[in-house]
Amino acid sequence: MTPDSDRIENLLQQGVHQEVYPGAVWAVGDAGGTQLTGSCGLLDPRDPDHPMPQDTVFDVASLTKIIAVWSVIGMLWEQKRLSLDDPLSVHMPELDGFELGPVTVRQLLTHTAGLPLRANLKNLYGSDPRQIRDGVLREALHHPPGQAVEYTDRAALILGFLAEHLAGTPLDQLAQAHIWRPMGMTTTSFGPLPPTLIERCAPTEYDEKSGRHLKGTPHDFSARLLGEVCGIAGAFSTLPDLAQYLRHLLAPSPGRGFGAAWTQESLQVHTGDLQPARGLFWHPAAGTDPADGIFVHYGFTGTGMWISPKQDRWAALLTNKLYFGRDRQPLTEIRNAFRALAFA
Repeated sequence: MTPDSDRIENLLQQGVHQEVYPGAVWAVGDAGGTQLTGSCGLLDPRDPDHPMPQDTVFDVASLTKIIAVWSVIGMLWEQKRLSLDDPLSVHMPELDGFELGPVTVRQLLTHTAGLPLRANLKNLYGSDPRQIRDGVLREALHHPPGQAVEYTDRAALILGFLAEHLAGTPLDQLAQAHIWRPMGMTTTSFGPLPPTLIERCAPTEYDEKSGRHLKGTPHDFSARLLGEVCGIAGAFSTLPDLAQYLRHLLAPSPGRGFGAAWTQESLQVHTGDLQPARGLFWHPAAGTDPADGIFVHYGFTGTGMWISPKQDRWAALLTNKLYFGRDRQPLTEIRNAFRALAFA
């Protein structure tokens, strides 16, 4: 069945009227490409003469975990440079004797590693990137691995460190060279962004320090602390680029980072009876059964991507929700309704 674009547009326009977000762009597609797309609202409420363009640049926040970390780890997995049940200390001998050493790649990808729940990097380790890295890798666990599913930014941060260690290359260069550029994601990048891209950015939260809404600067404090490049957040992208990326998950092309095997491995439940159910970084979409095969990942700024090889469908919804505040519930309701319409 084809999603009802008018109902999607009406739903998202309601979010603009209710000031859930200033504007939104969206698309639904399949292995052949984008089938439906649209936009509504404004790029910036302070400029009412400029509607939000389809190619708006968004701070995608935790979608960085997917388009950078998950993708690069998948490439290394398909190259057999790591396995899911490898303890981290196998690849990073510096972790011998620390509680993180026995934790596996799978446990990090399923948020079952028992890591501390908050990043809290500056308060714990200061502002030097090397000291932060050492502190994160040597930190005691919150509880023994495998006991609970608890989402934490630290999982992606550590996997980013692992990828950099194995490849001998910084995460931003890995993602750009092996994922984004080969997939034709011509605008996607970590910061700092050039002025031409900053002009196209959707502004996010008001920043007391600078006296303005953040625009072209990552909202995530950990990303800013680490020079705008880390596994947690920091990437900027556009709807056309993410459409290219999601299409690849359904119809992978050779030589583009990772292939069908990684997607198939990831889009299934790896957490057994533990709740909430998790795949590898992706998780079953709210309001669906894992058997439906619809998986999702969100970004704190108001972004989200859904994928279902079972239905040969993907969807993306990008907003700058943080412009108006941090109340999650209104956007949660819109996201769930959007998913229901996109995968009708």
